[in-house]
Amino acid sequence: MKYFFAIFITMVLFTNTVFSQEKPITHKVEKGETIVQIALKYKVTPFDIYQLNPDVRNGLKPNSIILIPNKSTDKTPSVPVKTNGQTLTHLVTPKETLYGIEKKYGVSDDDLKRANPFIEKDGLQIGQTLVISVKNSPKNAVAVQEKLIYHDVLPKETKYSISRKHGITIAELEKRNPEIVSGLPIGYRLIIKGNSPKNVKVIGEVASKKEDAIQKPLKASEEITYTNYAVQPKETLYSLSKTFGMSQEDFIALNPELKNGVEIGMILKVPSKASVVEENKKEYTALSKKIGFGDRKKMVLLLPFNISRVEGDTINSTSTRLKKDKFLNMTLDFYAGALMAIDSAKVLGLPIDIEIYDSEETKNSSSVTSIIKKNNLETANAIIGPFYQSNAEIAAQLLSENNVPVISPLSKDVGSPFSNLYQTIPTSDEVKNAMFDYMRAHNGNIMAVVDKKKESIVQYIKENQKEVPFVAFKENGSLSSESLKSMLVKDRMNYVVMETGNTWMIKTTIGAMLGSMSGYQVQLVILEPNETLDTDEIKYLNLTKLKLMYPSVTRDGHTDATSIFDKEYRKINNIYPSDFATRGFDVTFDTMMRLVQNTSFEETVNSAATKQVENKFEYYKKPDGGYTNKGVFIMYYDNDLTLKEAN
Repeated sequence: MKYFFAIFITMVLFTNTVFSQEKPITHKVEKGETIVQIALKYKVTPFDIYQLNPDVRNGLKPNSIILIPNKSTDKTPSVPVKTNGQTLTHLVTPKETLYGIEKKYGVSDDDLKRANPFIEKDGLQIGQTLVISVKNSPKNAVAVQEKLIYHDVLPKETKYSISRKHGITIAELEKRNPEIVSGLPIGYRLIIKGNSPKNVKVIGEVASKKEDAIQKPLKASEEITYTNYAVQPKETLYSLSKTFGMSQEDFIALNPELKNGVEIGMILKVPSKASVVEENKKEYTALSKKIGFGDRKKMVLLLPFNISRVEGDTINSTSTRLKKDKFLNMTLDFYAGALMAIDSAKVLGLPIDIEIYDSEETKNSSSVTSIIKKNNLETANAIIGPFYQSNAEIAAQLLSENNVPVISPLSKDVGSPFSNLYQTIPTSDEVKNAMFDYMRAHNGNIMAVVDKKKESIVQYIKENQKEVPFVAFKENGSLSSESLKSMLVKDRMNYVVMETGNTWMIKTTIGAMLGSMSGYQVQLVILEPNETLDTDEIKYLNLTKLKLMYPSVTRDGHTDATSIFDKEYRKINNIYPSDFATRGFDVTFDTMMRLVQNTSFEETVNSAATKQVENKFEYYKKPDGGYTNKGVFIMYYDNDLTLKEAN
C-alpha cells in the first residue's frame, strides 16, 4: 500500500493593531527561546511581535534580531488609557469579552460596536485597541445601571450558543444564572445583562409573562408543587424517574407503593411539569453541506507517523518495521481511511482546507505542543488527534482558550474535563448503559446471571442498575435454574444478562432459557465480548434461537454502506479495510460534515447525532466538562444466522 503526506501550511493575516509611535526595542534571540517567553519578558503579546516580525511565524532563529513594540506608555494593558474627556482606548487582553468590557466602562453593545466597526467583521481579538466613548469617568461608568436583558431558552439551544449570541462567556452566563449550572431547561428565562428585581420570587408554574417576571428552576429549599400522574403502558420505574428528574430512591420515597412494582393505571404523586428538566434526546440525521464556498473551514489531523524514528532505525528496514510495528500499521490504516473521507469531501465540494502533521508521539511524549505553537493551530475549526489520550488532553488544554474542538479518535478513556475535548469512543460504562436503556425502553423484565469472578460487572450492576436482580447459585456454585425461572414474567420480554466464561454455567443458563420458551418470551444478553460462546462447546444454533443480543461500538455485520466502502477501499489500496481504516473514514468524514453546517461544531454536536459506515456519533456534554460519545449499536443474532441491528 502506498502512503504519502499531504501537508498544507497556511498563513493567517491579522488586522493591524495600533502601536505606540515610540521607536521599537530590539531583541537578540537566544537558543531555546520562544515567542511566548519573549512576549512575557517585554509585557507584550505574541500578536504584537508577529506584527513587526512576520517572518518569525515560521520559527525563531538563534542570534537573530527581532523588533519589540515599545509599550512603555502602556505597561498595564488592562488599565484604560485616557485620551480626552470623552474618549478612552482599551487594549484587548486574553479572556476578555465584549460583555466584560461594556460592563467595565458602562457602555452599550451598540455604542461600542459603533465606535469600533471592525468588531462586527472580525470579532473581538487579543491585541486590538478599542475606542471607548463615555460621558463619565471609568469609576462612575461602572456604576451605570445596566438595562435588564432576558433570553428565553428555546429547544436545542445550548449555553455555548446563547453566550456566543450575546457576546458573553459561559462562566458569565452561569454566574448571573447559577441555577443552570447543572442543566439548561427549555423555556427558562435567563438574565443576560442587568440585575434581577429582588422582590420577584416565582415558585412552581410561572403565573405571569410580564417583562419583570423571571422563571427560576426549583430549589430544594423552595416549595415544590405536585400533581397526580397515571402510569402508562410500557413505563417502568427507571423511565418514570428519568421523566420527572428524580432518583429511583426519591421516587419510591414519594410513592411507597412502588416498592411492590409499577402497574399500569397506578396513580402517582409527581413534581409538576414546571420543575421537570427533560434531557434532549438527539435525533439521528444525515448532515448536508450548508455553508458557501467563500466561508472556508480549516481542519487539522495530528497523526503519529513517527517518521524520524522510522528513518533513524538502522536495524530494521521500512518493510520489516511495517510488519513488526502494530502502532505504525494502525496509524497508516487510520490515515488511509481519513484520506478516503477527504477525497469524498472534495467530490461533495466541501469548502475545507486540510493540514496533516506528524505528532511524533508515544504514550509519554509528543511534538504536539511545538506543532500547535509553530503552525498557529488556534485558528483551526477542528483538530482530529492525537491518538494517545494524554497527548489529546495536552492539545485540548493548549487550545481551550480559543475553544478549538479536539477530537480524540481512538481512546476509550473518560478523559479530563476540558470543554473542547470530544471522546469519540464510548466508555465501557456507556456501552453497558446503552444495553440496559434499550431493554427498559422495550419494557423488558431484566435479570442477571453473573459469575462471581466477574467482579467488575457485579459492581457495575449494583451501582448503576440497582433494580436488576441476580439469579441465585446453588451451594456447589452451579446456577439455580429454579431461581431463574421464578423471575420470568408473562406478556413481557424477559432479558437474561449473562456474564461468565464458565462453559457449564453458560450451558445451564441456555438450557433453562430454551426450556422456558414455550411459556415465556426470553432473550439472551451479554454486555462484553465472550470468547467461550465462539467455541465448539456452545451450539451456534441455540444462540440464534435465543437471539443473543449485545452492545457494540461498531456496527458488526454487512450493510449496503459497509459493502460500498469496502469495495472502494479495496480498489484504492488492494486490501480490505481494517477496523482502524473504517474508523479513520468515519471520524474524519463526520467531523468535516459538522464543520459545514453554518454553525459551530459544538452546536451541531448538541443538536444532532449521526451514523457513518460503522460508527455512531451521539455526543453529550459531561457534567465536569467536555463531551462523551453515547452512540452504541445494539446487535443481535437473527434466526436466519445473520447479525442485525436491533430497532
